[in-house]
Amino acid sequence: MAFSAFVERMIRNLKHDQNYVLDRNLSGYALMQVLCYRGIALLRGSWRGLWLRHCDGKLFVGKAVSLYQAQLISIGRSVIIEDYVTIDALSRNGVVLGNNVTIARFSTIQCTGVIRAIGIGIRIGDNSAVGAYSFLGAQGGIVIGSNVIMGPRVSFHAENHCFEKIDVPIRLQGERRQGIMVSDDCWIGAGSIILDGVQIGRGCVIAAGSVVTKSLPPYSIAAGVPARVIRQRDASQ
Repeated sequence: MAFSAFVERMIRNLKHDQNYVLDRNLSGYALMQVLCYRGIALLRGSWRGLWLRHCDGKLFVGKAVSLYQAQLISIGRSVIIEDYVTIDALSRNGVVLGNNVTIARFSTIQCTGVIRAIGIGIRIGDNSAVGAYSFLGAQGGIVIGSNVIMGPRVSFHAENHCFEKIDVPIRLQGERRQGIMVSDDCWIGAGSIILDGVQIGRGCVIAAGSVVTKSLPPYSIAAGVPARVIRQRDASQ
């Protein structure tokens, strides 16, 4: 118990969150394994952080992480980039990750598709997390607010291909970019797809497997293909 309490205080200071508590069912042996993994990730982060545009605090980096154009990546404190994540920050604004952001394993952030038209980039707010195996295509720009949570295999596509001409290959007709914005305190369910031009209001919940093609007002619960608002979180509405 004394060891767990010590670790709990350490994490609270690291996260600047005095309400953080460990699960009392976590055994000392399991906790040691977690700390060992995090310690190795912190060592990797100490080295990788030297090449970033800005690193405000502790960075935890998993194994086989690829950071391309690292000079365009800025991060806050206590950021976790798990195993096999790829971040390609080539873009106008680069990649900005706030405090306590987690990018889960096997996820990809791609800010530019082709160098004839570099992308806008991505910003993720404090305490937000990207689920495992997710894809964030930020060519048209992605802004994700604070306290946003996602399930695994969520994908963002902030770009559309033009295809009006039938005598020109689609790949040569260029792209349209409007960008994607997700406001604070949203939950995006596993396997959801967010398309270009969508703005998701504060406090929205997106059901697993949904395809969001249109913007959603605050505190909506949306589901389906294409996603439609099925009710509001405020029961009085």
